[in-house]
This record gives sequence, C-alpha cells and structure tokens, in this order.
Amino acid sequence: MKSLLTNLTLATAICTSPVLWAETIKVDMTVKEVDVVVDNAGTTQAMWTYNGTIPGPLVRVKQGDVVDFTLLNHADNEQSHSMDFHAARVDVLDEFESIKPGQTKQFTFKAEYPGVFIYHCGSDSMAEHIARGMYGVIIVDPAEGYSENFPKADREYVLVQGDLFAPGTSADDMKMGNGWKGALVNGRQFHYDPVHDPNASQTLESRPGERVRIHFVNAMINEAAAFHPIAGIWEQVWDNGNPKNVAWGLQTVEVPPAHGLTLDIVSPADRPTNNALVDHRMKHALNGAISVLMNHAAADPKKGRGDQQLLR
Repeated sequence: MKSLLTNLTLATAICTSPVLWAETIKVDMTVKEVDVVVDNAGTTQAMWTYNGTIPGPLVRVKQGDVVDFTLLNHADNEQSHSMDFHAARVDVLDEFESIKPGQTKQFTFKAEYPGVFIYHCGSDSMAEHIARGMYGVIIVDPAEGYSENFPKADREYVLVQGDLFAPGTSADDMKMGNGWKGALVNGRQFHYDPVHDPNASQTLESRPGERVRIHFVNAMINEAAAFHPIAGIWEQVWDNGNPKNVAWGLQTVEVPPAHGLTLDIVSPADRPTNNALVDHRMKHALNGAISVLMNHAAADPKKGRGDQQLLR
C-alpha cells in the first residue's frame, strides 16, 4: 500500500540500493487553521493542521521512492507554516522554509531509510506549531520486504501521541510546559478507551493470536512516552521502525519527542483478551494516553487494514 491520500505516478529508477523499481509519490497538503474536535464529547479547540485533521494524512511509501511534495498555506490562515519530513535529507533553509498565507512550497526527496517517521511544522515558534496539531506520520516500508526478523503483520495501527494545551496558552508557556491539559492519541483524549471515557466509540481490534503491528510516534513537544501494553509484552520492537534495529520481548519502551517505533504484540490464540496500550507516565495515561486493543473472534475485519490503519 502506498499513501492513503496521494496520486501515484510510476517511474523507473536505476540506483545502487536494493530498490530496482521505484515510484514518484505525489503528496499534496493544505495547512488549515481550524477548530478541531479534541475529545470524545465533541469539544472543539482552535488548532493548526495539515488537511484539517490531527494528525495529518498518513503517507506511506517504499524505500527508494521519491516523494514529490507540495504544501499550500491556505490564504485564510493568519500564520506562516512549513513542512519538516524526518524521513528526508534536504536543506533546512530551502525545502523546509516557511511560507506565508496564500503561498505554496514544492520540493522532492528520496526516502532512503526504512522506518516510521514524524513530519511536522518547523515554523517559529516550532513548539506552538507542533503543540497545536501540526504533525503526522510517514512510513517508509523496507525495500527488501518482510523477513524472519520483520514478519508480515495481520493488522497494523498508527498511533500518534501529542499534547493538548489550554486555549490561549502562549507559545512561551507551551515551550515550558505551562498550560498542559492532557495527551491526545490521534487527535483526541482517550480516543480508543471506553473504559476511562464513556463517550469513546472506538477501540483497536484483532482476532485472538493475530500479530498486531503498532506504528507509534511521539509528537509531544517536551516529554518522552513510556509505551507499554498492559496484559501483554511487545513481541518484537524496531527502533525507528527500521528492521535492522530489532529487540525482543520488551515490557516498556521509551520514545523521545519527535521519534517513532514499530512494535508487534501477539495475543493468546486460545481465548479472547484485551490490552491497554498506555504511556506508563501516569500524567500522560490518566489524561488521555490509553488505547484499548480488543482481541476477539468477531473483530472487525477492516480495522487495522487499508485505510483503517489510522482510525479517525
């Protein structure tokens, strides 16, 4: 699967990497300063976004592909904005420059390293732009595909953890952590947790015994996440999502700001079970960073596949 949001243009690439065939992936995003729902009760808050959602659109390419990216800063916006792809090797003063409302910025980069990477706005104040919701994920699938140390998963979910600050919090206060209200998972507090929030209408799902792959990105501006599967163990963990960086049988993994991991969990095959995927820093967990994974025979066959890897 390539990007969930882009038009695809096939191209032939000759290179020295294992990639013999590459594609040029056209990705277009528009910055929108809009009111966004930030909890399961429907509370809205003024945020800054890519394409009107937090996180922004999921981009998925293959190692060796060329990303042809265009950013539009909508004319109705008040702020300058930019794009910083952590999967790119370019010039921070050129490709990642800020553009004013009504302007566009186009650049290309080759996805040379496999993994799960954050993208975010780098305009001043960077702390405020990220904290207001300007972040997303680009997954670069390895050129060599699956292997014994990087097996194919039955389902895949993308979880992005960010901050929620009180309305009106200044950029300087955000930078220092003042005015912090809670943690957002894919844009909402307790997004997939009906245990702690009766308004939550979604959970992650799988069938007993399935290998569930979590692509986790920490978009919080100041604090690391201690990611743990309650009632489970991470079967395999790939730092930065790179198949070469594999560890086995971990209980809790530290994910610094602006970093990502890919983690597999396999539930018992002989009975239905549930896991709570939490940031074990209780400040984060009990203010929004808990996601329930239900493992049962009637699991929705669409969840964790196709366009339901990042559940809105």
